[in-house]
Amino acid sequence: MIYNFIGKTGMRVSNLGFGASSLGAVFHSINEEEAIRAVHTAIDHGINFIDVSPYYGHLKAETVLGKALKDIPRDKYYLSTKVGRYGKDGVNTWDYSAQRATDSVYESMKRLNVDYIDLINVHDIEFQAAMDGGLQKVVDETLPALVALRQKGVVGHVGITDLQPENLQWVVEHTDEGTVESILNFCHYSLNDTLLTRYIDFFEQHGVGIINASPFSMGLLSQRGAPGWHPASEALKQACARAAAYCQEQDYPIEKLAIQFSTSLNPHIATTLFSSANPQNVLKNIDYVNQPMDEQLVKQVQQIIGDQMFVRWKNS
Repeated sequence: MIYNFIGKTGMRVSNLGFGASSLGAVFHSINEEEAIRAVHTAIDHGINFIDVSPYYGHLKAETVLGKALKDIPRDKYYLSTKVGRYGKDGVNTWDYSAQRATDSVYESMKRLNVDYIDLINVHDIEFQAAMDGGLQKVVDETLPALVALRQKGVVGHVGITDLQPENLQWVVEHTDEGTVESILNFCHYSLNDTLLTRYIDFFEQHGVGIINASPFSMGLLSQRGAPGWHPASEALKQACARAAAYCQEQDYPIEKLAIQFSTSLNPHIATTLFSSANPQNVLKNIDYVNQPMDEQLVKQVQQIIGDQMFVRWKNS
């Protein structure tokens, strides 16, 4: 396992990180005991960064993860969770107010069975961008609340997450240096889209660490194919399906190539998050990352994706 620092935080994390969204059964139903073993398997094999959110499974992911963490020494992992995006009874809600952010941190710690959080993130700020106050509310209200918790030692570091890197840049530009210590962006450093690379210099100049997520582009880069809810265009879905079929013909699963590609830019990107509630899938992905990548196959796959390379979907 390769380890990199997240910006100036001092957190030296595995280049492959464990995204705990699957523990919330957000993709399909899970076996809770198996999901707990998946967390233990990740830690036992060198992964030391875990990311979750109260939104995933509407509290379920944090709750299951908390059960897993009870039996893992606290110095074995860095823990990241989020504020701002929630849900209950199948209904999504958003609240980026200072009070809700503060309360949310303490609620998460209780579910997670920890007494501090290493990294707290403002979750999917694009939704606040569309609400009253826009992103300025994140700057004026949400982030100061989290910085106050950082000063108290309740959280170690503060970050922001979004699908749109433009929003992440805007917030960093409109806050005091050091307020935002890391950004998390997803689906923009993968085989079909490397938009995130255009922003690396900016974030590094501001001392902001970079976390990448969704190396499989939310299922586009998989043998199973994109789920029905995926917002990508039909043309992009078909292009990725052709690429997956070609990889299968080469006896080189596209999932293997995708996760290798997304972890290949180190140390600029500190870690890339994948999610699985299956211990065997965790081991498989760790094994993939530790094998050399077929760079010629990367070129061939990107040629197959062709004019759908860099095509963004709505809100991406």
